[in-house]
Amino acid sequence: MLSSVGSIVALLLGTAFLLSGSGLFGLLIPLRGQYEGFSTTALGFLGTCWAGGFIAGCYLGPRLVRRVGHVRAFGAFAATGAIVSLVNGIWINEIVWFILRAFTGFTMAGAFMVIESWLNERSTNETRGRIFGLYMMVTYASIMAGQMVVTLGDVTTPILFMLTGILFCLALLPTAISTAVTPAPLADVKIDFRNLYANSPVAVFGCLLVGISNGAWGTLGAVYGAEVGISTFQIAVMMSVAVVAGAVAQVPIGRISDHTDRRFVLAGCSLGAALIGLAIFVTAPRIGGVIITMTGLYGLLAYVLYPISVAHANDHASANDFVKVSSGLLLLYGIGTMAGPIFAGLFMQWLRPESLFLATAGAHLGITIYALVRISRRAPVPVQEKETFQTIPAAQPAATPQSVMLDPRADAGEEQAEEAENEKVETAA
Repeated sequence: MLSSVGSIVALLLGTAFLLSGSGLFGLLIPLRGQYEGFSTTALGFLGTCWAGGFIAGCYLGPRLVRRVGHVRAFGAFAATGAIVSLVNGIWINEIVWFILRAFTGFTMAGAFMVIESWLNERSTNETRGRIFGLYMMVTYASIMAGQMVVTLGDVTTPILFMLTGILFCLALLPTAISTAVTPAPLADVKIDFRNLYANSPVAVFGCLLVGISNGAWGTLGAVYGAEVGISTFQIAVMMSVAVVAGAVAQVPIGRISDHTDRRFVLAGCSLGAALIGLAIFVTAPRIGGVIITMTGLYGLLAYVLYPISVAHANDHASANDFVKVSSGLLLLYGIGTMAGPIFAGLFMQWLRPESLFLATAGAHLGITIYALVRISRRAPVPVQEKETFQTIPAAQPAATPQSVMLDPRADAGEEQAEEAENEKVETAA
């Protein structure tokens, strides 16, 4: 264990700095924009620009990596992220920020594809599970650490933008001096919507709507906190608690879904998240502790929906299709995160801050209704034929298709594909 971890320490350290910078930047942008008087719709569109840039990076990033190599490409991505964060602090303008957010999403996608492919290259069949778990721990801890850094400075000054730039630059150092072998070139990202839907309509519909709700909350949660009057520290705690609650809840809820129809679990959790969101909208709490508690309960249910949807899709797919299915659903989730902030921003501008949860409740109720409809049209997968539930960092702001390769189930698919190919060769012979 120690030897396998020792070989990826530099990569995990680079990941920690990059995610900390991303967590800080993601919370700082809406808070500073709200202070500068940006409309809620404009703040929502910032999230849409980031998600659009991120998806573009997933498609175009591999080409750059193949052209210049992993180390140079990662240096270019991280350096660009640092430059963009500094320009954000210097030039306060809505249109400029829209463009810069798209660039940020693009560069973060590229940077994380490099790191995740590197980690995958250093993994073996025996160590992949441990490395995947360690990567998730670093992911959650770094996001929360970055979000809490916002409490150390004043969002109305350029200092926090400078700290973001420093964190992105620090991410360069571990990989630059690492002796890890450069991984194989990144594969192009592809998505087959027709086959994805044929495999699992519930997963396709669910991941798209979960992307809408999580994108809305992830982009505008801090704006909601600022508009209802809680402190910057409480906003940071609120966002972090939602992530932690969702991470902790994945294990027990996932195990329940292993022993029953996952669609019932998906419908129940979606309904619960919708009801909590509607409760926040109706009661409109203004006490920090109450808000943190209610949003924590919201995150507990909202952040288990994506991994349950993926697990349900993989129950219906063959093992050698795991990477293709999971990557496709991840990109659908990303498409949803482009739409969610726009709808939620409009709701918040037309009504009141709590309307954020009116938008997320609509998405969650859509998942509930569709899952229940599909239960009557397709028999459940027998328990003995199900894939074991695997936790996924759904709250991660930078999950690329390369991260799917780190999942231990990817090896099972590769082994099954190799066995099938060997059988074909033997039969032909």
